Amino acid sequence: MHFLKGLSPRTLGIAAAVITVGIWTAFIVIARASAQGSLGPFDIALARIIGASAVLLPLGWWLVRRDRAQGLATASSFFGLSPLALRVTALCGVFGGFGYALLAYAGFFYAPAAHASVLMPGSLPLWTTLLAALMLGTPILPARIIGLACIVGGDLLVGGASLLRAFEGGEVWKGDLLFMSAALSWSVYSVLTRRHGLDAVRATTAVTVFALFSYLPFYLLLQGLGAIESRLFTAPLGELLFQVVFQGVGSVVISGITFVRMIQYFGPVRSTMITALVPGLSALGAVVFLGEPLHANLLAGLVLVTVGITFGVRKQS
Repeated sequence: MHFLKGLSPRTLGIAAAVITVGIWTAFIVIARASAQGSLGPFDIALARIIGASAVLLPLGWWLVRRDRAQGLATASSFFGLSPLALRVTALCGVFGGFGYALLAYAGFFYAPAAHASVLMPGSLPLWTTLLAALMLGTPILPARIIGLACIVGGDLLVGGASLLRAFEGGEVWKGDLLFMSAALSWSVYSVLTRRHGLDAVRATTAVTVFALFSYLPFYLLLQGLGAIESRLFTAPLGELLFQVVFQGVGSVVISGITFVRMIQYFGPVRSTMITALVPGLSALGAVVFLGEPLHANLLAGLVLVTVGITFGVRKQS
């Protein structure tokens, strides 16, 4: 990790943005491909937490003991596994871990992954802009409003047709509402990391520790009540291991750290505007890897989102 010290904050911020967008895009494409798999949404959420915990719990334990050995008066919680104080761990864990995962994966019970690819990353800039204005006093300037308008318009071009079908009846609207609530939950976490000036590794570790201690009992309770049926022991081992590695190590450990690092450089509002690239890129990924048709609205939406991000990520005077 010492070679990173020679890189400029700008280089690290841009690299973190590229990695985050790449993993988030892969997450949506894989979610579409996994929709017909053996594991259910709650099983995948548990695999995500187990994979992340295998990496981050030992790291958190080591960070706490290293701080104590160096005589640093740093707070810790959850039996010395979280390198942050209990209050901050719980706040970040509720919104960035347990709440986000539960809302997002529950949404797949009602709405298709195509809706998630538009509503979750697509609504992040709007939620984060409003929350940053309320919690951090970040002004909403004209250029940023133009950027938001372009991003929302581009997202509607990418997924508007599928979203409109939600009004034909059924329970799709419930999934859409859950996806937007998941985005709101992640936006709160984004603003909290900036507000408390959290280190990327410590924040991601704390979120994972809280998610494990809160989600595992919840999962077992739902299974005991018969509300869900666990497929962990009947799914193919290769599929289970893939979800543990990709969802846990990739989506949580790697992108969790790079997302917070991106916030440290770009700030929460500009960071979530960058992630608005995900709907268009994931739709393109579905064309390339899943054989989905390429439509003109997809390319137009991606262009419009890119224009919006150009306005939104500029430093405001």
